[in-house]
Amino acid sequence: MNTPAPALTPTTRALAWCLHLLVLGLLALAAGRAVADSRPHAALTVAVAVVCALAYATGPLLPRIRRSPRAAAVWLSAVGACWLVLLALSADAVWLAFPLYFLQLHLLPRRAGLTAVAATAGTAITAYSAHQGSFSLAMAIGPALGAAVAVAVVWGYQALYRESEQRRRLIEELTATRADLAAAQHTAGVLAERERLAREIHDTLAQGLSSIQLLLRAAERALPGAPHNAARFVEQARQAAVDNLAEARRFVAALTPPALEDSTLAGALERLCATTSTRHPLTARFHLTGEPVPLPTAHEVALLRIAQSALANTVRHARAHTVEVTLSYVGEHVAVDVVDDGTGFDPGRLPVPDPESGGFGLAAMRARMHALGGTLTIESTPGHGTALAAQLPLAPPADHKPEAHR
Repeated sequence: MNTPAPALTPTTRALAWCLHLLVLGLLALAAGRAVADSRPHAALTVAVAVVCALAYATGPLLPRIRRSPRAAAVWLSAVGACWLVLLALSADAVWLAFPLYFLQLHLLPRRAGLTAVAATAGTAITAYSAHQGSFSLAMAIGPALGAAVAVAVVWGYQALYRESEQRRRLIEELTATRADLAAAQHTAGVLAERERLAREIHDTLAQGLSSIQLLLRAAERALPGAPHNAARFVEQARQAAVDNLAEARRFVAALTPPALEDSTLAGALERLCATTSTRHPLTARFHLTGEPVPLPTAHEVALLRIAQSALANTVRHARAHTVEVTLSYVGEHVAVDVVDDGTGFDPGRLPVPDPESGGFGLAAMRARMHALGGTLTIESTPGHGTALAAQLPLAPPADHKPEAHR
């Protein structure tokens, strides 16, 4: 299979000009020596050399010759015919065989090019022997050696060109693959950040606004008969709004939640239970089991958010009287359990999440646990309360990347 003609570069263009100058120089040499030596048919030799030069000059001027093997074969046949006439007139034309080798190997298919080179070498040897009137091995060595050198150089160049083209295609494929990978990573990062923002909004702003709504409804029901109770509910709603604003500011800045600032996870959960008991008509109690150990910030944030979301669901849906929140350090794991005595529900018949009615809480909890290599278990039966257990390994697994909290 023939290698396609490579695009001209400054180097290949310089080599092509060298070949052109070599051909013209050898033609001038043959014509000049015929005139200088006053050889027979000198004028005819000059005329044939000029015709050969003109035939050769059409090649570089016609781009089709480089692109079409058939056009190249026709052009080489015309140049070869002129060379044969010139070779019959002058033995000096034998030197033109060397540049013809390169042209034939470069423009023709491999098998045809090799055949043309062999024929050209044989013709050069035969014609030179005829001009000398005898044959010797030395006469054959020059054209044959030149043909061998030409074959080695051209085939070596074509092999290097093929390798270079393969390398170029591989680089292009690698560049395209890296671009696709970068785009996929960017898309995955955008989706992951969007999911993180959705969880944070649900577990902070949405739950806080829901708590404010419940407190204001309680204040509305207390009026006008119990203005003191109404004022207390309004004050609690105001405090909830203040806390929510602080959460929002921290959330926008991607900082640690205020409840964990200068505090432990146990302390934050205990305050959460106390605040829930104060603001809503249920008793929330906190329990700590095991020896507390330092946790990664991402673990503390995830467990706190899950406890907040679970308590908010208890307040909104369970109609519970008591809820127990337990933080446990057991072996290589840390867990938060939230157990209430409310109405319960069927875990297999959860409503489809809806922007109007909500329903994103459990999905957000599971996503948090999955991101950190943990598990979330929910047990509930209608009329018998709900138990939620979130468990995380103390050390984050290597194949999970925790969410960043600066």
